[in-house]
Amino acid sequence: MAGGSFLYFAYGSNMGLRRLRAPSRAPTATFLSAAVVRSRELTFDKVGQDGSGKCDCASSSDSAAVVWGCVFEIAEQDRAALDRAEGKGYGYDPATIAVEAPSGIFVAHTYLATRKSHHLKPFDWYKHHVMVGAKEASLPAVYIARIASVLAVPDPDDERRRRELAIYL
Repeated sequence: MAGGSFLYFAYGSNMGLRRLRAPSRAPTATFLSAAVVRSRELTFDKVGQDGSGKCDCASSSDSAAVVWGCVFEIAEQDRAALDRAEGKGYGYDPATIAVEAPSGIFVAHTYLATRKSHHLKPFDWYKHHVMVGAKEASLPAVYIARIASVLAVPDPDDERRRRELAIYL
């Protein structure tokens, strides 16, 4: 990509192309591959600005733990917008992480939670974003089933829920 690009590992609501390519996020994103990160687990305990749980790629002492996600190539011009959308400095911090894809091991940009609470649940629309991306990327069925088993709660803000799900209409 002209002006440079970076690899981005999405493991939560940004796995879906419609959400990630929103003008306020990373419209230049190109899906490259599904990938896995080892010794980490997917949690929904990042404190969201709306008070619900968002995804984290949390460190795990279990060496068998994995987080599946998607590797995207994104133009450098989109980095600042992605940082804002991800709440850089307000619950997520940018990080580099080694990801294993079918074509090899890569170092990719991602975001890791800094504010967490194990008492939170994701809103139903947020879990839907994660499920859509996991299915689009053809992540392993057992992993998708694990995401599906996460208890989500209805968003008390109906307008926010409608706005979030509008990208699928």
